[in-house]
Amino acid sequence: MSDAANPYDASHIQVLEGPEAIRMRPGMYIGSTGQRGLHHMVFDIAGRAVNEVLAGRATSVDVTLTPDGGVRVADDGPGVPIEATGDAVGPGLEALLTRMHAGTQPSGRHAVATSLFGVGPCVTNALSSRLKAEVRREGVCWVQEYVRGVALTPPTSAGPTTTTGTTITFWPDTDVFGTVECSFAVLAERFRELAFLNRGLDISLTDERPAAEPRSLRCRFLDGARGFVAFLDAHAGAPVHPDVIGFERVEPRIAGTVEVALRWGRSHGERLHSYANSEPTPDGGTHTAGFRDGLATAVNKHLRERRVLAESAPDLSAEQVGDGLTAVVSVKLDRPEFSGSTRGRPAGAAVRAGVAQAVRDHLRTWLDRNPAQAAAIADRIIHGAHHG
Repeated sequence: MSDAANPYDASHIQVLEGPEAIRMRPGMYIGSTGQRGLHHMVFDIAGRAVNEVLAGRATSVDVTLTPDGGVRVADDGPGVPIEATGDAVGPGLEALLTRMHAGTQPSGRHAVATSLFGVGPCVTNALSSRLKAEVRREGVCWVQEYVRGVALTPPTSAGPTTTTGTTITFWPDTDVFGTVECSFAVLAERFRELAFLNRGLDISLTDERPAAEPRSLRCRFLDGARGFVAFLDAHAGAPVHPDVIGFERVEPRIAGTVEVALRWGRSHGERLHSYANSEPTPDGGTHTAGFRDGLATAVNKHLRERRVLAESAPDLSAEQVGDGLTAVVSVKLDRPEFSGSTRGRPAGAAVRAGVAQAVRDHLRTWLDRNPAQAAAIADRIIHGAHHG
């Protein structure tokens, strides 16, 4: 067909901006229009509040599934700045809710990044039939409402207040999502993860929906990854050794921290949960490769020193050493690198080497200082290797 018969020029290009563009291609911003995308919206709004706590500006986050199908996320921080007052401390409320990349994704080891592409709460606003923001700041309560990402009015003073904080309530748009029913279990699992990975984070989830039994969960843990492994092992039967092995240390070569916890059990298979900057990394990455390197090196060295493994025998593989293991590997990096665009697989040779050395050093010391438990671990590994 000729160009004359099928003309196409600049006049045929449709330029979409703001909430209209997000609503046209929602999957680009939240992954899907199913329940996974719905939960991503919750995590995005909750992530901003969590980062207020991690930055020391707030003490707790409360997430509520409301009776009318909404989701309310509240924190007790100083409150988002309000542009109308001339507040220039940071991105204001309207920028936060209407502009992508409006300074909403703090980076570095002390922050949790929850948006797929760091675009911020404006996506949740655009994909909600309604959104209401309440900011309590400097003695004044401000309120602003949106419909499908468009503000109905500027932020309006609702009177004086003696508290501070930000509360955002949104109602996912039924025109966008196949379901607007959040799973309490999925949300609870993620908030529990965040609380284990960030000691002292106080986050609660409450379900007030009429179709469900009223239920609530508060997550605040002080044992970090050690507590996480103990939780994961709670229904796995008796462990091989009573103590969860764990450590956390600053690792300058990766410009960040490494936290690892592990314990062997009697069942087969490896249960490895890995994270980068508190985000799950289901595809593994250089941090999990480094963990397995350090684990295998430390265990093989210990077995040979104790003459459990004959000098002539080959080293046990990482798969043999890891059989029956429950482990959590968490790295928090100032400048994380990833393979691909989905943030599911951390990259960087320095990360692999840094995690490997940290695991090797700590595990060898622990095995030397806990001979009875080390003997039980050695027996489990050798028995499993011979009968695997």
